[in-house]
Amino acid sequence: MILSASQPYFAPFPGFFYKAHRSDIFVILDEVQFPRGTTWISRNRFKGEHGTLWITVPVWKKGLGLQEIEKVRICDEGRWRKKHLLTLKNAYGKAPYFRDHYDFLERVFTKKFDKIIDLNMEIIRYLMDSLQINTKVQLISELDIEGKGDQRLIEVCKKMKAACFLAQVPARKYLNHDLFSQAEIALEFFRYPSPVYPQLWGDFIPNLSAFDLLFNCGPKAHDIIFKGQGLY
Repeated sequence: MILSASQPYFAPFPGFFYKAHRSDIFVILDEVQFPRGTTWISRNRFKGEHGTLWITVPVWKKGLGLQEIEKVRICDEGRWRKKHLLTLKNAYGKAPYFRDHYDFLERVFTKKFDKIIDLNMEIIRYLMDSLQINTKVQLISELDIEGKGDQRLIEVCKKMKAACFLAQVPARKYLNHDLFSQAEIALEFFRYPSPVYPQLWGDFIPNLSAFDLLFNCGPKAHDIIFKGQGLY
């Protein structure tokens, strides 16, 4: 059984789902520290008429010190929800499959989520369903796992009875290979191919939110991500 893990990013890029698709169990690391600076957990890139378009969810950080991701609360001040929905409508209104997903966008930007983890998980599950990914998703906060760093990942693998931990190639130099070997858990690495697909607004921009792929390519999105990878 293959297990992989990731932090709960906001509207993740297709590579996030590529890893999930290659796994039997996809663990969401919601008990790790929320970064102090800019982070993919509360923002991501889309594409507008003038190029890269950032969508950011405001969260409460000032004066709260270090927080675990699962405890970070969304800031309800201002009209950011309506602004983001209008921004996406203006950027993708002419995309072939935007209307297919607009009801979800309207619902998710109307509903008042208390915590960033709840918003992000609703989006992640919707995107997995839209991309036809059936991998089991497990929050690490639900597993009651002790330890830190690599040892914690090993304990997760043991608890979920996974014989292999899957990670992207750049993680190779950060993971303690000896620890995994001693625990008899194999390490497997992959490189996301980052396919090119039709987009609005000029030259192609890679690794945008998976919504960009869905808005532009609809049902073909699954094949675009996984075509030729021998994963069927």
